[in-house]
Amino acid sequence: MRSLHTEALVLRAVDFGESDRIVHLLTPAFGRLPVIAKGARRSRRRFPGTLDLFNQLAVQVVRTRPSVLARLEGARLLRTFEAIRAESGRFALGCYLLELLDRLAPEGGAARDLARLFAFARAAHEWLDRESPTERTRVLLELRALDALGLRPELLRCVRCGKPLPASGSAPLPFAVGEGGPLCPGCADTGGVATLPVHLGTLRALDRALSFPLDQLGRLALGGDALAEAQRLVTRFLGFHVGIELQSRRILDEELTLPGGEGKLRPLRRGSEGS
Repeated sequence: MRSLHTEALVLRAVDFGESDRIVHLLTPAFGRLPVIAKGARRSRRRFPGTLDLFNQLAVQVVRTRPSVLARLEGARLLRTFEAIRAESGRFALGCYLLELLDRLAPEGGAARDLARLFAFARAAHEWLDRESPTERTRVLLELRALDALGLRPELLRCVRCGKPLPASGSAPLPFAVGEGGPLCPGCADTGGVATLPVHLGTLRALDRALSFPLDQLGRLALGGDALAEAQRLVTRFLGFHVGIELQSRRILDEELTLPGGEGKLRPLRRGSEGS
């Protein structure tokens, strides 16, 4: 039997049986950690107001065997991000990011990667607690989530040959969603994969977004057609890696999607002439 003490963020909580609750936690040292909170629904003393979304906790978890669900022995509330719950746009984006992390965050892994993922999740909570999201910051937070999960797309080099993209050019480049990045003119001629047309300026703006301090994302210049391209790229890249439609996505799209956005786009084309 091993007792763990760690900081945690609540990703998901569901009722189980007559009195218990299963909670998915995100932790800096163990990644996603599913636990069972015995008696959480029956006793108000044991976990008073702690096992809710948008809460940051200090938890004690007991693990007996790897194949057995860990048991949550105690949870102390460190911080609650109340402002996220108070506004529909913040709440929709917050729920979407939590569902995305719950689907893709690993259970265990390299310590540095897990700590970085937790740092992103906590910073995203803090940002949403201060700021009202827009279509632009939604796309950039989705991209940052991909990066934190180890699914960062290639943006400035050809995903096949590794050469830097052209320094200039007005024509869009084909972005191969399944391969994870753009194709240079030479590699694009080979065709054979579904691609999405994206201008070089859009790719550069997204690359800058990955190095911007999270609390300054709203200052990044990205609008008009470039924002529509960025939204299209990130949406389809996420859809490819998640593999299923997230339940919170529909509500988020109603709150923060450009008019005529992703749901109304034509399918990807074969080769480099994508629509």
